[in-house]
Amino acid sequence: MAGNTQTDTADKGDGDLNKEAKRGPADGPLLRPKDAATLILIDRSGSEPALLMGKRHTAHAFMPDTYVFPGGRRDRDDWRIPVSDELHPEVEDRLMRRMAKPASARARALAVAAIRETHEEVGILVAGPGPVSSHQNWNAFARQSLAPRLSPLRYIARAVTPPGRTRRFDTRFFACFRDEIGPAEAESSNELLDLRWVGLSEVPSVDMPRITQAIITELASELERDASLPFGRPVPFYQARHGRFIRELL
Repeated sequence: MAGNTQTDTADKGDGDLNKEAKRGPADGPLLRPKDAATLILIDRSGSEPALLMGKRHTAHAFMPDTYVFPGGRRDRDDWRIPVSDELHPEVEDRLMRRMAKPASARARALAVAAIRETHEEVGILVAGPGPVSSHQNWNAFARQSLAPRLSPLRYIARAVTPPGRTRRFDTRFFACFRDEIGPAEAESSNELLDLRWVGLSEVPSVDMPRITQAIITELASELERDASLPFGRPVPFYQARHGRFIRELL
């Protein structure tokens, strides 16, 4: 893999984020973070970019009653799902940075997980023609002779849940534009309710996790810098150390 990891700080307006890093009980469970992935769908047809978000159910143990992007844990079978096309090479490269036992198959599985969760939670297919999977989670794709399409996905950020929580995830945040994936009519599910396209100017008024706010801030800055959201941009990586979030660039 090419490239180095650049260490930065999470101090730029991120006081609330550091409070989140300290919030877990000191004697909480020492859980290893599980691989997870999420997909930020961006609608650029209006006066400002808007992001698809939904409200997590009250019964959820992890982040209940907050607005989030569709996403979830990587499944064991995500490694074996055939795809319509591959990740952009620079996206794959950055996904493997700071990855234990770096492997293209694991990078691909993370992207597949983001696409699967997006369909399960909001009903949107990020797909193209390709070999179909017989796995039940992919029936909606198979019925249309579709497979997950990885090429539009940008790698936006990575964040690890701080220690001491009852759930911990090592989440990779992907993004793509709504107009890059064809028709994208979202439907609520038992996972995400009250789906809405949230304009960037509306973000402060929406109840969402602090880390989600931080990543939207990163995304907004990148969109302002280059509205095409280049594939090879540096990727911020947030993780907690000694009760504060550290921000690194991958």
